[in-house]
Amino acid sequence: MRTFTTFDELIAANGEVLGTGDWVEITQERVDGFAEATGDHQWIHVDVEKAKDGPFGGTIAHGYLTLSLIPWLGQSIFGLETPGAKLNYGVNKVRFPHPVLVGRRIRLTVTLADVAELPSGYQVTLKHVIEIDGEDKPAAVAETVVLLLP
Repeated sequence: MRTFTTFDELIAANGEVLGTGDWVEITQERVDGFAEATGDHQWIHVDVEKAKDGPFGGTIAHGYLTLSLIPWLGQSIFGLETPGAKLNYGVNKVRFPHPVLVGRRIRLTVTLADVAELPSGYQVTLKHVIEIDGEDKPAAVAETVVLLLP
């Protein structure tokens, strides 16, 4: 795992691939828990029997579940231990090119896409690619933005 403790270290790593995490299986239990938390109980996510005859041959993870796993998946790849507050500022772009069938494994690759100095601190843009084991297309591609306020 790569840990950044100074802003100079971040600036020096601008544009670098920070790494790729371990494979993690997407379980029906995780999908059901996300459905419960968000109220999204669409059958393609939670009805195992009906989904067998659906367009994907089984239940799939919610796209936003996949997106929400980025911080958790990323913690094994890099850490920001710079001074001050760290705030999720937003997402510039998100795409879900391929559904994640329950039982499949995913992993994250993170690239430090940009580090920009602001009057109040730094804006860090990270590119995330969540791949699916055995698939050509990724489950998600997202560009997230973090503000670092010293």
